[in-house]
Amino acid sequence: MLDLIVCGAAGRMGRTVIRLAHESGSMKVAGAIEDSANPAVNQDAGELAGVGKIGVPVTAELLPLLKGQVVVIEFSTPAATLEHANLAAKRKIPIVIGTTGSDQKQLAAIKKLARQTPVLLSANMSLGVNLLISLVGKVAKTLGDDYDVEIIEAHHHFKKDAPSGTALALGRAVAEGLRRDFNQVAVSGRKGIVGERTKQEIALLSVRAGDIVGDHTVIFGGIGERIEFIHRAHSRDTFAQGALRAARWLARQKSGLYSMQDVLRLR
Repeated sequence: MLDLIVCGAAGRMGRTVIRLAHESGSMKVAGAIEDSANPAVNQDAGELAGVGKIGVPVTAELLPLLKGQVVVIEFSTPAATLEHANLAAKRKIPIVIGTTGSDQKQLAAIKKLARQTPVLLSANMSLGVNLLISLVGKVAKTLGDDYDVEIIEAHHHFKKDAPSGTALALGRAVAEGLRRDFNQVAVSGRKGIVGERTKQEIALLSVRAGDIVGDHTVIFGGIGERIEFIHRAHSRDTFAQGALRAARWLARQKSGLYSMQDVLRLR
C-alpha cells in the first residue's frame, strides 16, 4: 500500500487524484494540502473528492505529513509547488510534479532539488501524450527542414497559462529533433501582417473554450501533403492515472530528475 500526499487537493486534478487513489485499492491518501485561505481546509478529503469520508482532513501544513514511506503528488500553483518541493527535498520524500505555468527560475530551482530527492516533473501525465512527445521528435528528425511545424492546443476557459505545458513539451521535442533552439524559433500566436512564415519557426497556437479537457494537434506541413498527430483527452482521469503510475514508479527510484518518458521507458 503506497501512501500519498496530494497537494492542490481542492482543485480539479487534486480531487481526481484523491478519488482514483482511494478507488485503486493499492494506494492510500495519507494527506491532502491546500492554501490556508481555501474554504476546503478542514474538510474531509474524501468528501471533497466525492468518495465519502476517508478520515483525512485537508490542511495547509505539508511538513508534519512528510514522514515514513510517502510520495507527494503536486497539482497546485507554481509558487506553492516550489515551496512544497523544498520541504520534500529536506525530508528526502519523492515528489511527482504535474503543476504547469512555472517560470524558468522556478523550474531551475526544482531541478536543483532533484539532487536531494527523487523528483518527477512532467507537464502532462497522460501516457498517450508522452508517447506523442516521443514520436514527434523522431518524426521531425526524419522529415527535416522541408516540413513546417504548427502546434495547436485547446483547453477549458479556466486554464490560466498559455501555451499549455504540453504544447511547449511537444515544441521542444520537435526542436530537438530538428536541432533548433526552441527558445529562438518558438512563435506563440500571430496577429496582423506578420509576413511569410519563416522556415525555422515552430508555432504554438492556443484555444480556450468551454470545458475542453485537453486537445493537442501537431501538424507537419509539406508541399503536397501534411501529417497530423492528434491527442484528445476525454477526462481528467487519464492525467490522474498517469500521476498515480508515476508515483508508484518514483517510490522505487534514487534521487534525481525524472519525467514520464522515464516511467514509460521511452528514452
